[in-house]
Amino acid sequence: MKLKAKIDKILEYVLIVFMSILVIDVLWQVLSRYVLSSPSSFTDELAGFLLIWVGLLGAAYAAGKQGHLAIDLVVQRSRPEVQKRLNIAINIVIALFALLVMITGGSWLVATRFMFNVNSAALHLPLGYVYIVLPLSGLLILYYSILFIIKPEGGQR
Repeated sequence: MKLKAKIDKILEYVLIVFMSILVIDVLWQVLSRYVLSSPSSFTDELAGFLLIWVGLLGAAYAAGKQGHLAIDLVVQRSRPEVQKRLNIAINIVIALFALLVMITGGSWLVATRFMFNVNSAALHLPLGYVYIVLPLSGLLILYYSILFIIKPEGGQR
């Protein structure tokens, strides 16, 4: 669990930094548009990219804390031994989603953005760098899911 704690701490710091940059970016966007009457050309795009990163890394962080969206009425009303099996089944489904959709699909998306040299309009940033967070978050979610399958008591649920 030491590795999990380190990953959690890194994710916390990265999310704090990205969220802080996002707030500053949006404040600058509002200030430049309404106070200076000269809207900044890159702030809107940067805010969108940061929102993607914060959303996906935040989802991975939530998965690591087992705080993801779940309707666990059936789990809560079950006997403890059934709860354990249901939590393992839930984590297997989460792991499959992370592997098939986020890692496989996300890697294809990143590869094609780089292959076709797709750049963002304002920042001229290769979009592969923006979308690389999708397989990265998928790997983190897969790691957490496997960890909770192996050690079900490792979560906070």
